[in-house]
Amino acid sequence: MPHQAHLLTAAMKKLLKEKIVMTWQIWFACAVIVLVVIGLARKMETRMLLLAGGLLMCAVSGDPMKAFTAFTKGMIHPTLVPSICTAMGFAAVISASKCDEHLVAMMAAPLKVLGGLLIPVTMLLTFGINIAIMSAAGTAACAGATFIPLLLRAGIRPAAAAASVGGGTMCGLMLNPGCAHDIYVAKISGMPLIDYIGHIAIYVVGLVVLATVVNSAIMLLKNKDHRMSAEEIASLKIEEKAQIRVNPLKAVAPLIPLAILLVGQIFFPKARIDVVFAMLCGMAAVALICWVNPGEVTKPFFKGMGQGFASVIGLIVAAGVFVAGLHATGAIPAFIGALKSNPDFARWGGAIGPFLLAVGTGSGEAAIWAFNQAVTPSAAQFGMNPADLGTLAILAGQFGRTASPLAGCIIIVAGLAGADPFQVAKRLLPGMVVALIAAALIVV
Repeated sequence: MPHQAHLLTAAMKKLLKEKIVMTWQIWFACAVIVLVVIGLARKMETRMLLLAGGLLMCAVSGDPMKAFTAFTKGMIHPTLVPSICTAMGFAAVISASKCDEHLVAMMAAPLKVLGGLLIPVTMLLTFGINIAIMSAAGTAACAGATFIPLLLRAGIRPAAAAASVGGGTMCGLMLNPGCAHDIYVAKISGMPLIDYIGHIAIYVVGLVVLATVVNSAIMLLKNKDHRMSAEEIASLKIEEKAQIRVNPLKAVAPLIPLAILLVGQIFFPKARIDVVFAMLCGMAAVALICWVNPGEVTKPFFKGMGQGFASVIGLIVAAGVFVAGLHATGAIPAFIGALKSNPDFARWGGAIGPFLLAVGTGSGEAAIWAFNQAVTPSAAQFGMNPADLGTLAILAGQFGRTASPLAGCIIIVAGLAGADPFQVAKRLLPGMVVALIAAALIVV
């Protein structure tokens, strides 16, 4: 670690000595970045901030239409829009059909006899659920309603019980082919989506296990969070969710699109099965499994598609306009030029930047999208693999969001457990920092 710190310090000093022409437009771009970060920290609307910042930068650079061109390009992106919207539609179908509840109930069955080991096992099981559900808040609500009462009755303190579920919401979506970040990074890296997921899987799983071990060790060995007294347990008002009779077919339904993509990639590569096909087949399978009128799954599917366009695609469009503004002012070309001789700065900037912004705002989405649209496509120019640098930025944002007391998923689990969100985040921060450092050292 001292050697790595020395390299980072040397890289930053070298970067500062680079002879970069700082025009007034670049200084303006720097000011806009600062104002956007302040706005995000104050919980202002993310898309509004990015759109306004991008338009301002394009305007002062003498090319305001560049912002509108970027806006249109993002709205009709032929790869991102169909894949992301259909994935969000399928997620809505899974929620409306209650298949996610069956998945959680099935995974919760073996937990009751584990004692203190409930903490790491719950984190890892929640991580598995997040692969299928993708939404961190959705995972927290669904898994928390089942797992948290079980943890509390087993003698786990409320903050630790909430952290056990909240900590599992990190990074699982990265192993789902419907993840918007995966689709984008795979596209700019020139990799088939399933190949990209296979490439990052070992990093994602390894880092999640590392963070789980660190946080669980602190909660069990230092805080003794698994030794709540009988009086403490009796004082809690534990509302257990009514048990459901698990339908195995409904429990595995969320995994159907992933299975279709894997089978297609391995056994039928010439068929070129894509995310849209897999999600539509998944929707049809849910209709058959639940034995309902197809219209009962079509309605939530298209509603989910609309919500996906409004939230995910909307954020991509806004980030694209912001990046267009950075290009127009010359800030990105200057930054890329500096990184060519200082790759360590890109490594740590891609890790620390999204992480800190995610911790401070409760969401790493804006930082991830801005970094991956502005810097990652040029990774090869400074000796890095775009897939690896893009992955690092995604991981950093996910880790930071998981350690933030302002994150929706943390607020949800804290509420279910009757705990303070800051105490929950405090139990998750050490593992997230360790995983972040490890990601910066090994992923790129």
